[in-house]
Amino acid sequence: MALTVSEEVREAIGAGRPVVALESTIIAHGLPRPRNLRVALELEAAVRQEGAVPATVAVLDGRPRVGLDEQQLERVANEDGIRKLGHRDLPLAVASRASGATTVSATALLAARAGVRIFATGGLGGVHRQWTVTQDESADLGLLARTRITVVCAGVKSILDVPATLQRLETLGVTVAGYGTRRFPGFYLSDSGHPVDWTLDSPDQVADVMRAQDALGVPQSALIVANPVPRGEQLDPELHARVLDEALHACEEQGVTGQGVTPFLLDYLVRHTDGASLSANLAAVRGNVRLAGRIAAAWASA
Repeated sequence: MALTVSEEVREAIGAGRPVVALESTIIAHGLPRPRNLRVALELEAAVRQEGAVPATVAVLDGRPRVGLDEQQLERVANEDGIRKLGHRDLPLAVASRASGATTVSATALLAARAGVRIFATGGLGGVHRQWTVTQDESADLGLLARTRITVVCAGVKSILDVPATLQRLETLGVTVAGYGTRRFPGFYLSDSGHPVDWTLDSPDQVADVMRAQDALGVPQSALIVANPVPRGEQLDPELHARVLDEALHACEEQGVTGQGVTPFLLDYLVRHTDGASLSANLAAVRGNVRLAGRIAAAWASA
């Protein structure tokens, strides 16, 4: 796979300076135009404010890229036909010279291949509700079980089966810690209703765990840093519960299945909370990006 790392990112990695990987799916598929480009630039600026170099990941014309310039960000934000790429799609995109935005799994894989250790995103994929019937599980989990990268996220998307996802992460041997919390965050919500076994309270503590992973020679799996959205910026829990229940019923009634379920539910939440779910999503992403920048700085200071 011909991986292209931008000059800025390559020089930062080579010099041991902090770098943070960012996914591009939120740009191409998660936000309307022109807000998507403004948010993309804002997130990169937030990384820089923490003293790190942003490395947004995407595939353009069949070439995987780690680190985009402003013109390339504009392509991802504005070009029609940008595909959504998980890690399994990368060989197909490269061979057909397609362009696509990378999901968590594809971003984590490409960032790790480039030598980037810290990745910030919104929420992870996971085990879907009614898994016993559908056998539907995000590719994120398996990829993170075999990729050495630290992912700063706001837990897993609350439309999923959170306890089943936590159990699956444990089975796969993926390390999970709450950041400043003993409760696993729920993406739009500060608390999913489920505990975490470990809590980390500073970027230095996160960096120490990363160093311990390497020193112990444990299997090449990820570290999940679950950073809750601030309570003042979360989606109202009662509104979330009511609208999500309605969304799940609508999904079943309309026969939405497979890869169509997640975008259907997320879109339903945005429309029926008057955009409040999107605001909570962006608040979570902003907080995760800033924290990832501080962790990257702590990691680089070793």
